[in-house]
Amino acid sequence: MQLLAGKIALITGGSRGIGESLVRCFVAQGAKVAFTYVSEGSAARANALAEELGDMARAYKSDAGNYAQAETLIADVIKDFGRLDILINNAGITRDTLMLRMTEQQWDEVIQTNLKSVFNLTKHALKPMIRTGGSIINMSSVVGVFGQQGQANYAASKAGIIGFSKSIAKEYGSRGIRCNAIAPGFIATEMTDALDDKTREAYLASIPLKRFGSGDDVANTCVFLASDMGAYISGQVISVCGALNC
Repeated sequence: MQLLAGKIALITGGSRGIGESLVRCFVAQGAKVAFTYVSEGSAARANALAEELGDMARAYKSDAGNYAQAETLIADVIKDFGRLDILINNAGITRDTLMLRMTEQQWDEVIQTNLKSVFNLTKHALKPMIRTGGSIINMSSVVGVFGQQGQANYAASKAGIIGFSKSIAKEYGSRGIRCNAIAPGFIATEMTDALDDKTREAYLASIPLKRFGSGDDVANTCVFLASDMGAYISGQVISVCGALNC
């Protein structure tokens, strides 16, 4: 049984990493998926993914941190697919450094991409969703829950997502709109693949399940929240972290 059969989903930052896993998993569960990429360097990968998935997926070049582009994106998705049932705000970046070394630009870039993007897309998605109901899932992080040295900008953006998600859940629950946040821990991506052995071992030692999570671990949680199986879950933060944050 496909849990998302007939659903229309929009996933930001869907061309690689967790985003790519989300796109593939949602299509496998029957959803038609619009997904975004932002850089020209990601265009070939995004378009190849869309071509591979055929009529079930379409790639859009859009900067989630840009208010006007977010508005245009939502309008294009509604025009192309007819409606929007699921929004996953997944786009994000890091600009890690200690606070005394952090520049204003490094702070602003992370807040713009990670937090303002969630406002931008949610703001424009709410109007069509108010008529039909829907599920909004925002990608936070365990770092947004307990902080991390060298990541004050990232932690602030991800903590902000948690407060934002809870507020949207309260504001629009009466309209059939659910909003939740996912807080991934250490997930195996291109970033973790680049770690040296000593750093990888240190990270693994801190995870009770003794492995990095996979993109599918996160995607499967999102499928549950987006489906009717999660129909009474809203305003929550679900950690996908192998017991790192407990």
